Amino acid sequence: MLESLHPDVRSAIEAFVRLPLDAENLAAVRATPYPPVPVFDAVEMRDHVIDETTGLQVQSYRPRGLGGRLPCVYYIHGGGYIRGTHAISSPRVYQWISSRPCVYVSVDYRLAPETPFPGPLEDCYAGQRWLHQHADELGVDNARIGVNGISAVGGLAAGLSLLVRDRGEFRLAFQALECPMIDDRQCTPSSQQDGLPIWSKADNEFGWRAYLGSLYGSADLPYVAAPARATDLSGLPPSYLAVGTVDGFRDEVIDYATRLSQAGVPTDLRVYAGAPHGLQIAVGTSLADRWASDLEMWLAHQMFH
Repeated sequence: MLESLHPDVRSAIEAFVRLPLDAENLAAVRATPYPPVPVFDAVEMRDHVIDETTGLQVQSYRPRGLGGRLPCVYYIHGGGYIRGTHAISSPRVYQWISSRPCVYVSVDYRLAPETPFPGPLEDCYAGQRWLHQHADELGVDNARIGVNGISAVGGLAAGLSLLVRDRGEFRLAFQALECPMIDDRQCTPSSQQDGLPIWSKADNEFGWRAYLGSLYGSADLPYVAAPARATDLSGLPPSYLAVGTVDGFRDEVIDYATRLSQAGVPTDLRVYAGAPHGLQIAVGTSLADRWASDLEMWLAHQMFH
């Protein structure tokens, strides 16, 4: 599949080395350090413990010294359901807040397989509920809160949007789903390709098995666990979906965007020729920059128009 990559990102993707994702290597994969997080004086970051029993925390990021009610992105970090912390999102969040007057709130949900579905999704819901309840304290405009997630947690973001719609406690203004992992059945042509970079067919199966636990392979799996299973997508907020052509999630993302539009949901879909899953590691390339710029412009339109 490497020959299908956009020339602009091929060298960065070919240089990326990661242990195979399986139970034996999980601890080592989790121990792999993330790049250091730069500090931006213009952004104030605060930790909030929202559940003493589980230790669930969220982090809020806000332009320092700027008052008033601002729009907010509720960000769910990636990591295949099995690794990661809110720190993954910090560089992106700092960059966006430096150019747009908005608030970001990131949730440190519990990880699989130690906490399988519905635990991580309920953590994300609890964080979202807390955000709406504390909007005044955070200086957030309740009518302009949306959700954003990448990869597996694009799937969590999609599941969260469905759960918010179904429970009706509050509303989301938008959902931005970047290469979301939404179909546990893994039956599309793109999901069955061999040699996929960054996130392989085997990685995908391990991630779903970890997240779903004993529910893996169930015919009656709740659709909030695997949003591609949802048959009714009406009533969801304006949606943005992005995926590359060299991504096992390509087909499920395109199908989900199509069905959102058919259900009457305002939907923008971006498909990037030659882009792999995890394009974000190709920092500084024109393709990765275009992905980030397209998303930022869409989010800005949702928050400020």
